[in-house]
Amino acid sequence: MNLRSIGVGMIAMILLAAVSTAQAQTPAAAATESPWSAEVGVGWDNSISGLINSSASGVIRDQAVVVTKNTYEDVYGRGLHLRFGGGYRLNDATEARVTFTFQSLTADQAAPLGGIGISNLYGKYTDYQTFGLDVGLRRYRDVSPNVSLYGEGTVGLGFVDKIDLTLVAPGANVPGSVNAFYDRTTAFALGGSAGVLVQTGSQVGIFGQLGLRYMTGLSEIDDLEGSGLETINDKSSRWTLPLVVGIRFNF
Repeated sequence: MNLRSIGVGMIAMILLAAVSTAQAQTPAAAATESPWSAEVGVGWDNSISGLINSSASGVIRDQAVVVTKNTYEDVYGRGLHLRFGGGYRLNDATEARVTFTFQSLTADQAAPLGGIGISNLYGKYTDYQTFGLDVGLRRYRDVSPNVSLYGEGTVGLGFVDKIDLTLVAPGANVPGSVNAFYDRTTAFALGGSAGVLVQTGSQVGIFGQLGLRYMTGLSEIDDLEGSGLETINDKSSRWTLPLVVGIRFNF
């Protein structure tokens, strides 16, 4: 079962759970007076900018190498985006929030990297996985008794797993040379989202949101030092467009 199937299944479970707990439409103002809330959501992590490797030229095993750039989208495509967290209402319109985010992207096949000698060069990346902690503020605006629009801004940290790269060039005697490409990284994260919250009961609501998230670059490993290819992993900061749906609980 791939990540896309898992994500679709979890989205369906969230929507079914929301429907099963829904009662007669309840105005948001009639929800519990407690300022505390919790949310869980799932969706897709869509890359819109950033290079998993830059272009360069150099020498490996006494053979000339040309590397062409690859974006995160080229190598990984869409990935799974899970989030859960809680909030504390400061007033009727403003909420302070803490959110934990897990992102997982799988490289399903080797990506073309360029050429070495007279052979094509391919690279197989290990998974891109992060666990993040964000804090921020969210502002709500009611558009009907049970529907609110909101916008939020966050700052935080993303903890990115180590990424390895396996180089393969069948015609140049490079059979699966493995390079430690990026080290484990603590990256700075900055984000913003806009969404809609629909109150389906006195304590339960469903939400959907579209965000924009930036993460700084990954920590380089110098396995390619002296080859002329040292710069291929120095532009790894990343912009994503996460799309998430989920359930909100008021306490």
